[in-house]
Amino acid sequence: MDDGLRPYDDPGGYDEAIGSGGVRQAYRHAFDYFATMTAREFGRRRSLTDLAFRNQGITFTVYDDDQGTERAFPFDPVPRILSADEWAHVESGLRQRVRALNAFLGDVYGDQEILNDEVVPSSLVLDNPNYRPIMRGVEVPHGAWTTVVGTDLIRDGDGTFRVLEDNLRNPSGVSYMLVNRDVTARSFPGLLRTHGVRPIRHYSFDLLTTLRELAPSGINDPTVVVLTPGQFNSAYYEHSYLAQQMGVELVEGRDLFVDDGRVWMRSTEGRQVVDVIYRRIDDDFLDPAAFNPDSMLGVEGLMDVYRAGAVGLANAVGTGVADDKAIYAYVPAMIDYYLGEEAIIPNVETYLGADPDGLDLMMRESERLVIKEVGGAGGYGMLIGRDADADERAAFLEGVAADPTNYIAQPIVSLSTHPTFYPDSREFEPCHVDLRPFALVGEETRIVPGGLTRVALERGSLVVNSSRGGGSKDTWVLGDAQEIAEDNERAPDDAPAVGQPSPEATQRQSASGGQQ
Repeated sequence: MDDGLRPYDDPGGYDEAIGSGGVRQAYRHAFDYFATMTAREFGRRRSLTDLAFRNQGITFTVYDDDQGTERAFPFDPVPRILSADEWAHVESGLRQRVRALNAFLGDVYGDQEILNDEVVPSSLVLDNPNYRPIMRGVEVPHGAWTTVVGTDLIRDGDGTFRVLEDNLRNPSGVSYMLVNRDVTARSFPGLLRTHGVRPIRHYSFDLLTTLRELAPSGINDPTVVVLTPGQFNSAYYEHSYLAQQMGVELVEGRDLFVDDGRVWMRSTEGRQVVDVIYRRIDDDFLDPAAFNPDSMLGVEGLMDVYRAGAVGLANAVGTGVADDKAIYAYVPAMIDYYLGEEAIIPNVETYLGADPDGLDLMMRESERLVIKEVGGAGGYGMLIGRDADADERAAFLEGVAADPTNYIAQPIVSLSTHPTFYPDSREFEPCHVDLRPFALVGEETRIVPGGLTRVALERGSLVVNSSRGGGSKDTWVLGDAQEIAEDNERAPDDAPAVGQPSPEATQRQSASGGQQ
């Protein structure tokens, strides 16, 4: 007879759900619920979640896989649960951090006081390939240089939240956060209904509200579009999903053009002015007249319109200089410099290859470090010392020695673990997780309760990126009745169900295809 599912014993380190005293308070109701299910039934429901993802076309792209690029996004149905107190701490830390980062961006493209005071080395900013001199002197609406922020958090062995990195250019993953909630609600309806979980369905409305706040002055009913590189981009599903949820046009560069000092969109009803662009295209490809002249993805002349204040962009051009992995090491100093406060959520200890002492440490103690390229992403361009053999470390360190300013190092942090269901063992096992909450910055800062929990599905792995075998979980923030009611009030009663296009989005179509 197949018994009900039970949690494992304390796995050591910090586990989100299981401590030395057993199941943590926030998780007790969930594990009581799981105990009523056999592994066979739980596995059946997990299979249904996989089917739901495939049927909705929820995929991501792996560019260097010979077996094909499109993959269904792996999802584990055991939710990650944060108590109200835990979330209050995370939310206050995020608000503080995005304030400081936006102040830093405004400063380095303005008076550069933080550089003149030598709090941050000028060379790290001005010589950075992501620093855009074209943005000097530009004033962005509400000081919101980075409007959509995805901050990667981990918990160390003591259970302390730490910031792993800031994503300030085109952070992705919010669509998976939203769909994860929808799939969980359908697969385990009793669990979600009785748990007092704060809703997240208002995110698309908060996003649209925030984007509209970036419109040029005097525009009362701005037209917003989502600019995508196209269907072969790894995050194309998210681009189309968010456009549908907001009820705005999904466009490519060929759908837009500049004339008479404004940006226009081609449509079946003639040209239409565009006031705000949520661009999911990197700086280099945004405007061939200003950046890469060979770009076929952007809009020629866009930067002239933007600098004149006649169109809003999210995120602003040049934000990449602030999420550089070397600049990351100075964010606590930025918080002190601009806000006069100590960082609420600390960084992971970081050593710079540009610093002789940091370089020496990398060369001597690579076995105990994670060494990363400053511009690396997606789990690539890094060395996890303990998982590499001597030859692999030596080969990687040759690159470090050749260009030390391109690398940083951090101690190997034992990421917290979380119960994850494995069909082959038909039981819960501890897997490493991180958390990417999302903040929106316009006239005010709006933070959806929760975020995208990423999980390293390969047993023993610390790499949570989907391109390297990771998956995701639904993230729950527990709240009281008042908090839940306030969250629900932020989304209209006639809001489309998650995963369904809004009525407005189905009624409009741009000349080259629009909503896809």
